[in-house]
Amino acid sequence: RLYRADSGDVRFRGRSLLRIPAHEIVNLGIARTFQNLELCTRMTVLDNVLLGCHHKLATNPAYFLLAGLGWPGVGGRERRAVAEAEEMLEFVGLSGFGNRVVEGLPFGALKAVELARALVAKPRLLLLDEPAGGLNTTEVAELGRLIQRINQELRLTVLVVEHHMNLVMAISDKVVVLDFGSKIAEGTPREVQVDNAVIEAYLGAEEDD
Repeated sequence: RLYRADSGDVRFRGRSLLRIPAHEIVNLGIARTFQNLELCTRMTVLDNVLLGCHHKLATNPAYFLLAGLGWPGVGGRERRAVAEAEEMLEFVGLSGFGNRVVEGLPFGALKAVELARALVAKPRLLLLDEPAGGLNTTEVAELGRLIQRINQELRLTVLVVEHHMNLVMAISDKVVVLDFGSKIAEGTPREVQVDNAVIEAYLGAEEDD
């Protein structure tokens, strides 16, 4: 959360998110990706994904002290985190990429790394901000299939903010359309496609004869 709301509320599972520090929202079961990639380019793929586990590893201030002392319980927790990170890398199609440095990877692979980092947090709700941005047609189709797998196999609710209409219509159960920040339509993909307000906003109103 980068901006403070002037009015209204944002609620998840009965709790207001506006009263919770941004860094604690992940503990409620919400994870996200960014429109502009937010990866540590000089770190390995695996280390980037492990950042998604930080809220499960460092649960108290003594964690890093115990880790430095080689406390057995800490080591076991870290091994489980690595196993979960590798599992998510395999899920997004990056099996074998763990030891590669992020810098220099293809753009599509970078998108997948960020997605794996969000998934390893084991969220209930996954927020994707413009996930198709910068991808070619083939990559967008692959992304669509992956998002559907996330929904169906991992049983996650996925909220996508996206301008790529083919992707939106292919993967969505429900679509909400905004025009200059105001909601103008809501419904199934088919309902939205034939909505007059949507057609006028995105295609332009037909001129009278």
